Parts: sequence; C-alpha cells; structure tokens
Amino acid sequence: MRFLYMLLLLLPCAAGHAQYIWEMEPNGGIRWNTVPGKAHADHFEMSGKQISAIVRYGQDATGKLSFGRKLVFPLLRSIPNNTRANLIREFNGNIMDSVKLNGQPVRESRPVFSIHGTLHSASAIGQDVTLQRNLFPSPDKAALVEAFYIGNSSKETITVHIPATDSSIATDAAKGVYGSYILQVKTWNAGQHAIRPGTGLYFHVVYSARKQQDAPFYLDPAYELGKRMAIVKELENTLVLETPNDTINRMFAFAKVRAAESIYETKEGLMHGPGGGEYYAAIWANDQAEYVNPFFAYLGYEAGIASARNSFRIFAKYINPEYKPIPSSIIAEGADYWNGAGDRGDQAMIGYGAAKFALTLAESRDQQEQWPLVKWCNEFLLRKKSAEGIIFSDSDELEGRFPAGKYNLSTNVLTYGSLLYGARLADILHETLTATEWRKEAAALRTNIEKYFGAEVEGYKTYRYYDKNDKLRAWICMPLVMGMYERKDQTLAALLSPKLWSPDGLLTESGSKTFWDRSTLYAFRGIFKAGATDTAIKYLNYYSGKRLLGTHVPYAIEAWPEGNQRHLSAESGLYCRAVVEGLFGFDPIGNGEFSICPRLPATWNRMSLKSMQAFKTTFDISVQRKGKLFAVTIKEAGKPAKAFAWNGKQELRIKL
Repeated sequence: MRFLYMLLLLLPCAAGHAQYIWEMEPNGGIRWNTVPGKAHADHFEMSGKQISAIVRYGQDATGKLSFGRKLVFPLLRSIPNNTRANLIREFNGNIMDSVKLNGQPVRESRPVFSIHGTLHSASAIGQDVTLQRNLFPSPDKAALVEAFYIGNSSKETITVHIPATDSSIATDAAKGVYGSYILQVKTWNAGQHAIRPGTGLYFHVVYSARKQQDAPFYLDPAYELGKRMAIVKELENTLVLETPNDTINRMFAFAKVRAAESIYETKEGLMHGPGGGEYYAAIWANDQAEYVNPFFAYLGYEAGIASARNSFRIFAKYINPEYKPIPSSIIAEGADYWNGAGDRGDQAMIGYGAAKFALTLAESRDQQEQWPLVKWCNEFLLRKKSAEGIIFSDSDELEGRFPAGKYNLSTNVLTYGSLLYGARLADILHETLTATEWRKEAAALRTNIEKYFGAEVEGYKTYRYYDKNDKLRAWICMPLVMGMYERKDQTLAALLSPKLWSPDGLLTESGSKTFWDRSTLYAFRGIFKAGATDTAIKYLNYYSGKRLLGTHVPYAIEAWPEGNQRHLSAESGLYCRAVVEGLFGFDPIGNGEFSICPRLPATWNRMSLKSMQAFKTTFDISVQRKGKLFAVTIKEAGKPAKAFAWNGKQELRIKL
C-alpha cells in the first residue's frame, strides 16, 4: 500500500495523456499532429550496417519546418583511430524551402509526422496539392535517403521546380585510415516538372559517403525503403508482446527495432554499437556483453545473434595467463582497445552475459566457444576476492562519474550472476567439479554481499553501494534482478521514494539531478521479479508513455544531462528484458529448459509472448487469469501445447 500511495504522489499525470505530443497509429507507428503556432522539435536515431543518422525535425512558432541530419559513417575511420574516430558530418536544411510551385515558394502547412521504421511527414503545399517526405537509412549502404512525393489532386496541371543539387566534398587523405573520403549530397529527378491532375512526382535526395577509390552509387528509394521495412516487419513478427496495455506493447515493438538495427558490418565482422553519434564499430563489456547480447539469444534476429557471437569472440582474444583485465571496450573495428577507467567489473559483465547468452541460445557451438571465456572471467573474479569475501574492481560502468569505492555492489552482484549462470553452463558441458565450485562460491558471495553491503542508508534498510556510502544509489536494484530478496521490501521502498524516483526515472544518486535509463530499466526488471507487480506496472506504463509519446521519442535514452538524452541502442534491449525477464520471469536453466514466473497485473486478465526464439526452437508463452489461479500455456512450434494450472507464486520450470 505504501508503494501505491507514493505512486499517486509522484505520478499525478501517469494515467492521463495531456502531456503527450504523439499518439499511436493503427499501422504500428506513432503520429504527431502539429498544432499551428506551437513550436516543438526533437531528434532520434536510425541505423543501417554502414550508417547511423540522428535526425532532427520540428516546427517553429510560425509553422516553418526544420530538419537536420547528423550522419555517422562508422566504417570510414579517421586518424587517430580511437573510439570516436567515425566520419561524421551534419547536413541541415529543408529542400522544400527552395522548391517552387507554379513559380511561387512552397509553404508546408498542417504537417503530420509519423515514425514507423522511418521519419515520415505529410503536409499540404497548395490547394489540393500534398507533399509526403520519408527519411531513412539504407540498410546496407553508407547513405541516408530522403524521398519525396508531390501529389496533385486538383483539377489543374501544376508546375514544380526542384533545385538540382550535386555537391561532393573530399576529406583530407592524411586524416583518414583509408585515405580520402567523398561526402556527396545529390538530388535525383530535379528540374522543372508538370504534374497533371490525379498524378504525382517522385524525387529524392541521397546523403552518402564512400572511399575515394570507390565508384559512386545510385540508390532506388523504393527498393531501399522495402529492405528497411522488411527488417522492421521481421522484428515486429518475432517475440511479439500482447497485453491489454497498448502503450507497453508498442514501446516493446519499437524497442526491438532500436536494439537490433544498430549493428555495423566492420572488418572484424558484425558489431553491435551503442550509437549516440559517438559509439560505433566498437563493443563494450556492459552495452553489448551484459545488456543486449542476452536479449538477442531469444529475439531470433540473425544479425543480432551474429554480432553477439562476434563480440564474445573478440573479447576472448584478450584472455591471458597473467589474468590481466580484458579491456572495457574493443574499438576501431577491432583494431584497438580502450581501458581508460581500468577494471569496471568488466569480467563480471562479460562472464554473466556470455553464460546467459549461451544457455538461452542452446547451440552446442556457442556453449563450447563461450566456455573458455566464462571460465577465465570467473577465475579472474575469484582472484579479486578480499578477506571479507567480496570482489574488487577499479570502478563500475559509470567510470568514475559517481564514487564507487574499491568494492562496489554492481560488480559483486554481477559476479554472483556470472558464477550462477556459469555453473548452469558447466552442467551442460559436464564440467561437474567446476559447477559445484562455482555454486559454492556464489552462495558464499551472496552471504558476503549481505554482510558487507547490507546497511541502513538514508533511513532505508537496503544496500550501501560501497564502503562509507551514505546516499541512496540507483544500482541497489541489482540484487533484486539476481533474485536476492533479503532486503526486498526496504529496497523497493528506497527505489520508489522521492529520494531516487523522479519524473524521468531513477536518479543515479539521491540529491543529484542525473538519471540513466539503464538503471531505471534494471530496476523495472528487479521490481517485477520481487513480486511488486501492480506497483511496477504503473511505473512501467508511465515511463513507456513518456518515452514513446512524450516530448522526446520514441526510445529509451542513455542519460541526462550527459549526451542530450541520446537513443543508445542497448537501452532498448534492456527495456525488452524488463518485460521478458521481469514481467514474465523468463530464466534459462539448460538446453531446452527454463523457468518462468509471470507477474500478471491485477488489472490484466491475460498476457503473452509469441514467437519467442530460444533453445533452437520457437514457442509462445501465454498467461490467463482463472479465478485465484492462472492458466499458463507453452506452445512450441509444431507440437501440442502444454498447459499448467499455476498458483502465481513459485516459479514454473519448463522443459521443451
């Protein structure tokens, strides 16, 4: 009851839509109907295998539209070839400002924007003359396409003049890893056109980049759009969430796209990258190994699975007999590494992620390949054990932005997870002695975490983040995620108190203004797993509405004030994991074996995950309320459904 009372105090607008700018469309997208005289602008990111585009759009108080395109070409590297050495250029402006209709400047009115795999706008530019605009990245070429269609539904022939543009800029060859690069902006089908009644005109602008020695290329916008939307449709049709809450369903569908699109075809193979205008052609122990790779194991998207395998392969190159830390990040298409914050608990992140990925995918190849990496990481971690039985690391994933001491809660809880899931992987591989040892170490670590980190902080009997820590921290949610419920009630109270919860999610530290979505999304997963379902669903609904339909849409963001709330990709993977592993309680155990503990909210009668891809098969999980019990149905492709009458308490163990 205390949680619900706090919710009412903190979220007065959570049930309403007055603060929303966007609304959902029946076709799976979202729509913003602009209001004359009301200014608004926003930005979001879209990616293909050779480009990422941060697109800015909006209208000012006079109704004039503005567009900006920050284009990142991750495979065109600059010197020095470090983390941020991507070729980046910004292209601002609206070509329609230079278009003439019947000899007069064009004025777009009543524009409607929509997002569904692309940024689309529709507006009137004359009496019975309309304009449609579509911006999207090529799925496999270093190009952004801006496609236009002018439709004439009047009774008169109209003339349209499209200004011709064909500009190329060559970069300094001495500053490029591969020499000089050519940046080109070209308008296709420009010139003077007569458009008869009932017909229309297509034209498009392509923003591209290439190595100087490569020939220019032409893009057919319809073909490129078809490829882009085929990927979106593929993702929409796998791991499908169906609940009575349309906002969460739609946010989940959008999150799958953002999590899966940010994959780049580097010389070291496919690499998932965070994005945000800076982080590409590189992998991180947290974003990739810990956050998004376990998600790919049940999404069923082949490029995502390939990128996860590749990241673990690259990290494994740094295994060494001296047990020096694996670098936090492998950068520059695998050519170098970054380790500027020292050991952030990276071995715990990698070991946990690799073991969970291999368990869920259940491919013998992956289990054999990930085993040496998991084993090395766990041995590294156990060598870092203190006299109190807890694990040392130089910092945590915040890399010194906030204090973490010599022993932090995050590293220790992730180590517990790496040992726990590593032991399950050892069972499959018949490494019996190792499995027994790791379970013993995990049990001891769990006890020591309680002894060392268990504390009263700001009036809550929860966890201190490090020795002498006297302020609440967002990452106190981590024990709940790993099934540590010794301090569940007070930890929940602390997380949802005004000291940590804000209208934008969890504050990193009590008293600060900084928030990172990754900790908020971890907290959702932990709160669901702890059984506070009806509280968690209200917060998740509020958060989902704000991110999907509010003033900055349509994905989970990285942080604020850092990074201008970038739409980093792995955070969207964490959103999906909050649903699959939190709301549904999915947890891999062994080959074809998992447990679930679905948390059906009191206001819902049903929920399901359809076309889940894991354990080398496809299956649906459905939950239906039946009086005081629940009917849980597991339907594996091509096989009879398995039905369970469940009491809603102990987890269900399923063998496919």
